Amino acid sequence: MKSKLPATPMETLSISGVLRAIIKIIHSSADVFRFWKYPSKNAAGDFEEMTLMDKMYWGYKSKHPIIHAEKHSPTETLLKTNRSSPPLPAGFEKTHTVTFSAVGDLIKVEGLENSKDTMYEDVADLIFDKDISYANLESQLTGQDIGAYTFSEKETPPLCCTEEEYDALKGHKGKRFTVMHTACNHTFDMGLEGLETTLEQLEADNILDLGTNRAPADRRKGRIIEKNGIKIGFVSATYGLNGKKVPEGKDYMVNVVKFFNKKEPGTDLTLLKDQISYCKARGCDIIIASLHWGYEYEFFPRQKQVKAARELVGEGVDVVVSHHPHVLQPMEFYRPPGDAGDAGDTGNVERTAVIAYSLGNLTSSYSAPHLVLSAILNLTVA
Repeated sequence: MKSKLPATPMETLSISGVLRAIIKIIHSSADVFRFWKYPSKNAAGDFEEMTLMDKMYWGYKSKHPIIHAEKHSPTETLLKTNRSSPPLPAGFEKTHTVTFSAVGDLIKVEGLENSKDTMYEDVADLIFDKDISYANLESQLTGQDIGAYTFSEKETPPLCCTEEEYDALKGHKGKRFTVMHTACNHTFDMGLEGLETTLEQLEADNILDLGTNRAPADRRKGRIIEKNGIKIGFVSATYGLNGKKVPEGKDYMVNVVKFFNKKEPGTDLTLLKDQISYCKARGCDIIIASLHWGYEYEFFPRQKQVKAARELVGEGVDVVVSHHPHVLQPMEFYRPPGDAGDAGDTGNVERTAVIAYSLGNLTSSYSAPHLVLSAILNLTVA
């Protein structure tokens, strides 16, 4: 085992000396002229669409995260000021409650197999003492040999883990995550075997998977958990698969929504809206959207994301839990315009949704401070 983790992905590049020199010149120029002080306006968010310059931008911000929102956008001011948690309506009486915890990316780390029942020691109560605990499983399980974890200009490294590494990630001293999101850009890193192995293990551990499906009809269905008399629906998707080819006839196995399609000004949310309708039709009390999306190493969501998240709230989503940027992004309490609660003995109460734009990495393959800073979201549903 290595004595220490690399600080950022730039330390794991496997590229030619000529390209490395070009990258150094571009990155040095960005430091001097600050042309990446704000998010690059036309940068691709999906590896499948990235040009060489997009990849240089990605590498730069992995070392120097972008701490401002898009230039001339209201996002930064809005999300810095909209911090007020909604109170319960006057006269509200709790009859049923469910506690919910959510963490961001669970990523394979070298030496992880030695951390079982110790890794979560200081935060176990915040995660596993809740009625429902949720995480994004970024690293798929596999029985295949796992290649070197290095980046090149042509492909991303396989992000997957062994059974021993998964055992350390899945829980703490007999308590396990209730729900794991399994649809991400690394879902098909090890082909169909990796996904099938992951789903089989989660089923054996009684952990509900989100974003991946075993049958074509499941793709447009939400997943539902009933706890303490409260019915919670989950809708889910990932932005892409890093250009990995899905086996013929298996497209239904991963929920993909092209949130970052450069050719389209908007986002087609039909798949998620169908899942929301499914949850509504079955009487869900609350709907949680689980989304693997966002621009990596940027501290604020893009305007296109804010718009899509709010559109989902308008369709009936109450909570948005997001992951993938590998850094923290703000949480928003969003009140849809003109969406007031029922007037009655409790008064007229606005509906408020919780949007967590990125919870960061709970486990990280790198040691730079911005890549290990993480958040744990705790909610109570009454």
